[in-house]
Amino acid sequence: MPRRRAAFVLALSALLGVAGCSSKAEPQQAAADTPQNVTMTPAQRQHIQLLTLAPASFHRAIETTGVVDFDNDQATSVLAPFSGPVARLLVAPGDKVHQGQPLALVDSPDFSAAISAYRKALIGAQNARRLADADKDLVQHEGVSRREAEQAQTDAASAEADRDAALQALVALGVDDGTIKAIQAGRAVARAQGIIRAPIAGTVVEKLITPGQLLQAGTTPCFTVADLSKVWVMAQVSAAELATIRVGDPAQVDSGMPGVELPGTVDNIAAVVNPDTRAVAARIVVANPGGVLRKQMYVRVRIQSRQAGQGLLMPVSALLRDDENLPFAYVVQHDGSFARRHVTLGPRNGDQYEVSDGLKPGDRIVVDGGLFVQFMQNQ
Repeated sequence: MPRRRAAFVLALSALLGVAGCSSKAEPQQAAADTPQNVTMTPAQRQHIQLLTLAPASFHRAIETTGVVDFDNDQATSVLAPFSGPVARLLVAPGDKVHQGQPLALVDSPDFSAAISAYRKALIGAQNARRLADADKDLVQHEGVSRREAEQAQTDAASAEADRDAALQALVALGVDDGTIKAIQAGRAVARAQGIIRAPIAGTVVEKLITPGQLLQAGTTPCFTVADLSKVWVMAQVSAAELATIRVGDPAQVDSGMPGVELPGTVDNIAAVVNPDTRAVAARIVVANPGGVLRKQMYVRVRIQSRQAGQGLLMPVSALLRDDENLPFAYVVQHDGSFARRHVTLGPRNGDQYEVSDGLKPGDRIVVDGGLFVQFMQNQ
C-alpha cells in the first residue's frame, strides 16, 4: 500500500505540473469564496471518465433494519392442561420434538380425578345398558311396563353420554391410548401422572417451568415450541418509502455473518405506524436453513421493489462532498471546463443514486477521476 500511494502522489504531481501551464491564475480570495471551473489538457483528460445522463427505468431498493421473530403461524405457547406440581422435565431448550411427544410429567389431582370419573362413568354406562337391555326383553313378555322400559333406555343413553364425556376429558388431558385401554379393560394403571405434550412438531425454544413448580390449568405457560425452518423479519419502513413496496416484493436479509444472505418475500405491511419510531413494519418471510436467524436478532434488510420507476441515476463514484458535506458532481461546461454542481439525492439503488435536483438529461458528469479534478480545483 505505501508503494502504491507514493506512486499515486508522484503521478498526481506530474499531472499538476502540466496543469500549471494551462490553468488560469485567479486571485486567492476569489478562489476561496467561489470555486473556479477546472480546465484540463487533453493528456489530463485521459485520466478521467465521463458519463452522459439520460432518463432511465429502474426498480427502487429500500435498505433498512429489521428484527427476527418466530413465524407465529408455526409457533405456539404450551399451557398447562391440568393443575399440580411438576414432577419431571423431559426436554430442554433446543430439543427437536414431534407432535404429541411428552415434554413434562405432572403430579396432577386433575389427572387422577379424570381417570376416576371415567372408571365410574364406564361402569355406570355398562350397568345402565345391561338393565335397559333386560327391560327391553321383559317388556315383550309383559314383565315390566313399557314406560319402565323406555325410562331404562333413557337412563342408559344418559349414562353412555356421561361415559363419552369422561373419555373426552381424558383425551383433552393427554392421556395415552394404553392407559385408556387399561381402564376400559378394568386393569389397574400405573401412577397417575399428567403428561404435557407437544401440540406441534418443532423446536423447544423456551422452557418456562421448573421441577416442583405448581401449575394452574389453562393459565401457566410451560414451553414455547416453534418451527424454525421459517422465520419472520419485521423490517422498519419509513413513511416516505412506504409507497415503494408491495406485498410479494423480494427481499434479502443480511444476518451479519460473512457471506450469509437469505432471500425472503414481503407478505404483510402493517396498517398502523409505530408511535415510537414513526415507521411501518413490513413482515418478511424468510427460509432459515440451519437456524441461522434467531429471535430478537437485528439484521439488515434490502427490499427490491417490483414497481418500475423513471428518473436520473448518478453512479456513486461520481458523488463528491464539499467542506460543508453537501453532495456535488463535476459537470462538463460548454467551454470544456468542469464545474461543481450541487445535487439533491434520492434513495440509493445498488451502486447508483437517484437525483431529484441539480442535474438534467444530457449533462456530462465525471464518474471516475473526480478526486483528481477536485484536487486541481483546490490548488
